[in-house]
Amino acid sequence: MLQGRAQHIGLVLSGGGARAAYQVGVMRAIAEMLPGDTPNPFDVICGTSAGGLNAAGLATHASSLRDGVAMLESVWGEFRTDQVYRTDWPGVIARGWRFMMTLALGRLRRDLPISLLDNNPLRQLLHERLNMARVQDGIDQGFLRALCITASGYSSGESVSFFQGAPGLESWRRARRLGLRSAIAIEHLMASAAIPMFFPAVRVNREFFGDGALRQLSPISPALHLGAEKVLVIGVGGQSRRQVREKTVAYPSIAQVVSHIMNSSFVDSLEADVERLTRINRTLSLIPDEVRAQQTTLREVDVLVMSPPAEVLDAIAMRHARLLPKSIRMFVRGSGATHRSGSGVLSYLLFEAPYCQDLMDLGYHDGCARREELRRFLAIDSTLPAQDPAAGSNVIEFKRAESNNAGL
Repeated sequence: MLQGRAQHIGLVLSGGGARAAYQVGVMRAIAEMLPGDTPNPFDVICGTSAGGLNAAGLATHASSLRDGVAMLESVWGEFRTDQVYRTDWPGVIARGWRFMMTLALGRLRRDLPISLLDNNPLRQLLHERLNMARVQDGIDQGFLRALCITASGYSSGESVSFFQGAPGLESWRRARRLGLRSAIAIEHLMASAAIPMFFPAVRVNREFFGDGALRQLSPISPALHLGAEKVLVIGVGGQSRRQVREKTVAYPSIAQVVSHIMNSSFVDSLEADVERLTRINRTLSLIPDEVRAQQTTLREVDVLVMSPPAEVLDAIAMRHARLLPKSIRMFVRGSGATHRSGSGVLSYLLFEAPYCQDLMDLGYHDGCARREELRRFLAIDSTLPAQDPAAGSNVIEFKRAESNNAGL
């Protein structure tokens, strides 16, 4: 824990497919504010969907923030779409044909997964790049309090936050959401990133799960349950900067509708949760401390949000649309995904290095632009030369303070 900081800090990384490359750029800016040997400064790391993959990458390198960020940069900076889902013609045609036949005739074999795309390449990539056993090492050594990955149960309809953490952390249950202690594995990550229709559901324990952004009514809540007292949220598409609503004439394309659905899962719930938390903080600030101590277990939670406008991400995706493999371009062209109005779908599915690098650069630029704000939030000593290796870890002080989350 950084010197002078007496609060647990949480990191929440939201979902968003290829858009999650933006989060890596922000983390690079943060890493450069600290000495090279600084451990992970976040006590609690929570991730959903592609944000869950980034969260796991940071958690498996909890002893060195810079190493964790470097690993993520190497993955995103060299990404190819075929590392996430099959793009070869036989694979695309077979999967699409099975999907259409299932819609028309029903399922002939209940053991076969049904989805538009085959994401088995992603499972292989995660096995190659992530050593999940290191998560517990980071917890045991005091560099990490908890890693949390959220997925959505198709049978129960519940948002389940699987967490691996320090002793004493307890499971929780709220309306349509619960926290469950578990040793986080690749299957949890695959389940959390299983975008409905596009990727197949994944069985974890007794239930099939899909993308964690589904029905995730309170994306920040898991971090608070796990002890975070202030939270940095890195989203993947904030509110539009457009002040005037555009007049439209053409009927919305399929891609436009799908993009709207995806944004409502990945973006809207996070914005609503931040707004709700801000309102609660404002209300609590009006209650005298002595009354609050007697009447409520709620507490104010400082939240800092970083998220680029969605239209910026869509514009970057359109610039790189030609990089999408030809088989996938042909597959989605009829839906309107290759046109400006449907570019939102591309921004989620375009796992190509030039696009991801542009998003990382955008995140890095945004992080540098808000450097002083981030320094204050993370309690980073502004007089400390970030690039000075001689500063060492003497300025790092790990203090673990307990907090009451009973009312969250």
